[in-house]
Amino acid sequence: MVSLGNLHWGGTGKTPLVAAIAGHLERSGRRVVILSRGYRGAARSPLLVSRGDGPRVGPEVAGDEPVALALALPGVAVVVGRDRHAAGLLALADLRPAPELFLLDDGFSHVRLARDLDLLALPDVDPWGGGRLPPGGRLREPLASARHAHALLLTGTTASPASAGEVAHALAVFGFAGRGFAAPTRFGVPRLAADGQPLPPATRLFLVAAIARPERLRAAAAGMGLQEVGSLVFPDHHPYPPRSLRAIERDFAAAGAEAVLTTAKDQVKLAGRLALPLAVLPVAAEPEPPFWTWLDAALDGLTEPAA
Repeated sequence: MVSLGNLHWGGTGKTPLVAAIAGHLERSGRRVVILSRGYRGAARSPLLVSRGDGPRVGPEVAGDEPVALALALPGVAVVVGRDRHAAGLLALADLRPAPELFLLDDGFSHVRLARDLDLLALPDVDPWGGGRLPPGGRLREPLASARHAHALLLTGTTASPASAGEVAHALAVFGFAGRGFAAPTRFGVPRLAADGQPLPPATRLFLVAAIARPERLRAAAAGMGLQEVGSLVFPDHHPYPPRSLRAIERDFAAAGAEAVLTTAKDQVKLAGRLALPLAVLPVAAEPEPPFWTWLDAALDGLTEPAA
């Protein structure tokens, strides 16, 4: 069991990192299954979202992040369940060949499950989360909880090996004894959801997002020279009920926009429901090579027989 989670309330770039790690494990020949809570999904019992062949249910049932992961990761199964132990048992019972490795998404605080490796994602722009729990800070757990992690990954556009090492060194005061790695966030060329074609640079864009840090979408678009003419921002994991769709269409027309630009997590909730051209800004996590070396060695060590 490999767990990836965070100390913050959202906005750490965890989902692209889950995709990167799961993809690496699958390409390495490991039969990996992602176990997700399925936040904001209607499923009450464990549910097989994908056998590695794309999502079988929508985000209203499984949650937006699991469906986005199932779309992005051919060959990787995804299971959701509020009881992650029961979700893992479902995967073992239903998948053939049986999985040999579970990747626990958002699992740092899910202490009911034993894990072999605990990975902690921290955002480069806010690694300390204000240093406190709400309302004084943005941490879901104290920084001292970092002592349970085997490694940390610093995410974001400015993450570097040097800055990751600095964060790891600073957390040593709280008992953290693991490695620090950079996992910088990279944005790709926006593409139309309908046909995958690149979005023409001069397109007048209306930005729509329901993510923890929508300012990152705006900054990425501006950094690419894209022309933003308007935007609507909703709370993280917003389900986009009909009234929200009407608001998007109304403000889109008023702004004279030519396409809606959104994230992959939002796309799974908007595709086929908006009568507007929809484009997606790809986001990927690119951990530094030493992390993959460390991870592979750690996993190999788990499977080697005792001397």
